[in-house]
Amino acid sequence: MANDDNQPKELYWEDMVPKDYVIPPSAIDHNGQMTQTEPDAPLLEELNGQLVKIPGFVVPLEGDADNITEFLLVPYFGACIHVPPPPSNQIVYVKFSEGVPITNLYDAVWVTGILSTDGWKGDIATVGYTLKGQVVTEFEG
Repeated sequence: MANDDNQPKELYWEDMVPKDYVIPPSAIDHNGQMTQTEPDAPLLEELNGQLVKIPGFVVPLEGDADNITEFLLVPYFGACIHVPPPPSNQIVYVKFSEGVPITNLYDAVWVTGILSTDGWKGDIATVGYTLKGQVVTEFEG
């Protein structure tokens, strides 16, 4: 999975789960239930330490009106806010040493950095992967 040219590996959400793991369908309803499905979903240990670029949506955790220093990267808009969190292997906790501007939370972004299989647990969700953020760019699918 390593790249020879020091370019980040484009990683998609389905690439972050073991081959034999079936991602359960998300119960997207607005009944107020916010219980996470599979908070201990299996991870791919071979992704640990990889330079990756992952697309997703930002759920801010720390920062100010101009810059965000910590956020959850999720595969679809509204995860962890409007609908229950996805399995832990479908959420990435991202931390930047200095804040990065996120202009529109409705738009998908690419986040580049070093991925780790060290988890993170917060009030919102249990997270399987963490990422030491380097760059955030607009997603152009």
